[in-house]
Amino acid sequence: MTETRPNRLLDSIHSPSDLKGRSRAEIKQIAQEVRDEVIDVVAVTGGHLGSGLGVVELTVAIHSVFNTPDDKLVWDVGHQCYPHKILTGRRDRMRTLRQGEGLSGFTKRSESEYDPFGAAHAATSISAGLGFAKARDLQGAKNNVICVIGDGSMSAGMAYEAMNNAGADKSRLIVILNDNDMSIAPPVGAMSNYFSRLVSSRPYRGLRRFAKKVVAPMGLESPARRAEEYLRGFAMGGTMFEELGFYYVGPIDGHDLDTLIPILENVRDIQGGPVLLHVVTQKGKGYAPAENSADKYHGVSKFSVVTGEQAKGAGGPPSYQKVFGQTLAKLGETDDKICAITAAMPSGTSTDIFGAKFPDRHFDVGIAEQHAVTFAAGLAADGMKPFCAIYSTFLQRGYDQVVHDVAIQRLPVRFALDRAGLVGADGATHAGSFDIGYLGALPGFICMAAADEADLARMVKTALDIDDRPSSFRYPRGEGVGVEIPADLKPLEIGKGRIVREGTTIAILSYGTRLQEALKAAHLLSAQGLSATVADARFAKPLDADLVERLAKNHEVLITIEEGATGGFGSFVLEHLANAGALDRGLRIRVMTLPDVFQDQNTPDAMYDAAGLTARHIAARAIEALGRGDLSAIERAASA
Repeated sequence: MTETRPNRLLDSIHSPSDLKGRSRAEIKQIAQEVRDEVIDVVAVTGGHLGSGLGVVELTVAIHSVFNTPDDKLVWDVGHQCYPHKILTGRRDRMRTLRQGEGLSGFTKRSESEYDPFGAAHAATSISAGLGFAKARDLQGAKNNVICVIGDGSMSAGMAYEAMNNAGADKSRLIVILNDNDMSIAPPVGAMSNYFSRLVSSRPYRGLRRFAKKVVAPMGLESPARRAEEYLRGFAMGGTMFEELGFYYVGPIDGHDLDTLIPILENVRDIQGGPVLLHVVTQKGKGYAPAENSADKYHGVSKFSVVTGEQAKGAGGPPSYQKVFGQTLAKLGETDDKICAITAAMPSGTSTDIFGAKFPDRHFDVGIAEQHAVTFAAGLAADGMKPFCAIYSTFLQRGYDQVVHDVAIQRLPVRFALDRAGLVGADGATHAGSFDIGYLGALPGFICMAAADEADLARMVKTALDIDDRPSSFRYPRGEGVGVEIPADLKPLEIGKGRIVREGTTIAILSYGTRLQEALKAAHLLSAQGLSATVADARFAKPLDADLVERLAKNHEVLITIEEGATGGFGSFVLEHLANAGALDRGLRIRVMTLPDVFQDQNTPDAMYDAAGLTARHIAARAIEALGRGDLSAIERAASA
């Protein structure tokens, strides 16, 4: 339960309705108490801090002015939704954030009626909001629809597709652009705030309508009115939004509640087409360590509230993403055609390591995965060697471009698929579950998966040397297993796996980093006198047909295991064996994949245990297929 402190106004806020009728001074105090609560919570749970701190006043103001949940509030991405959760009846569960069976780190429909639309990927809010607005109109309702989108998400093409549609449709929709990087905002001050309040007010809007009626019968466009409109739009950055059909208001100070609340009230009362309110905020606002951090404390581990110092890991092997970044930077020293591309995740993918050495060949294209893929295709078509580093879950957003612009043209774009498999606290929206199947389906594509950090380094080199077709290599979030990375990197032989442990009865064929669990499973089986071979496939496409057929021929049971959804590596193996006639010989084969569900957040170990992809599950599946052995002994040995 949340600690209750005396004389805290926040203790009286159980839903947004409790904000109604509060004085401005009380609203300001509540906002500060929400900010303190966010800091206290994230210090315990870890999570996204800076983005939430930046929208505290905006969140309090929205819930004060609008009638949520009847008015639909749609957040983009959801990194910034912690203050929203605190105000909407979830304060007592905030310390379960991003934990097993706890609150999601994003908005989630099943969690609260105040979350009308789930999020976690960027640039979805305006499209979803327009859907809510049209549903409202078709059903004869009168509620408001408010979309909050950050300037980072506005770099994604989907946001402009939605704005183009909304502007043409003329539905009543409110879009709040949360600009926390000053990237498109002029200086904000008292005059700007005053003018924004003026142009959003009823008298000013009435004057505009009156002017239109006066000049319309004359067949003239008032030069004065045109000058005023374009001067306002040019000075405030709103010309583009006005041209898209939005009534633009802003920019305003998103932390000044005395300005923010009356402007939101004015915007709420505007009838007709869509409105865009441009607010400028500071990421990490109100917490000095976050304000002063280069990355604005976007995502943090547990930390000390007093010092801001984040909890450090115990120290161990390097993370997979760091191995990728360091290897690419090393290769870049001797090959000036290598380029690194990321979609707003330079530190998240470690392409920043390459970028620090070769800034002219490092490209952060913003939250624009579609563009990233086709941009890479253009580089490849003119002789460069692009590595497109994108989380597996985010590459889904650029899949059409992978098919049409890369695969069909057999362009040698190299895809580094970070966060493959289950990712822990970010849950289902960020899990890299599907890339094995969706890339393996493409003709000519080469698909690899690293079993350890040395494998990953060699796969970066292997991909570099592939110059006649696209390729990918996948690797998980987190640390490697502690193997040594060779100084002299040799490329892998395309389409060839390796035997890691020889046995006679059971064959376990692993694709990816479940190899360590496969080896543990073989040890559990050997304790019962069951001999197991363990193999590392390395390639899903082209499949190592010789290795697969050898395992099938020389063992009674063949088990495939992968950190991906059904329809991936195991399916490729099954299809090959069926076509080769191996299944006619009575081979007992089992395919182990991620379950056919979207798994909620938890620790990675707990998620893989729930998915049935740990050593004890592998050994149990082998015994079940073989028809002999002691399952209870496996459980006892695994828990020892």
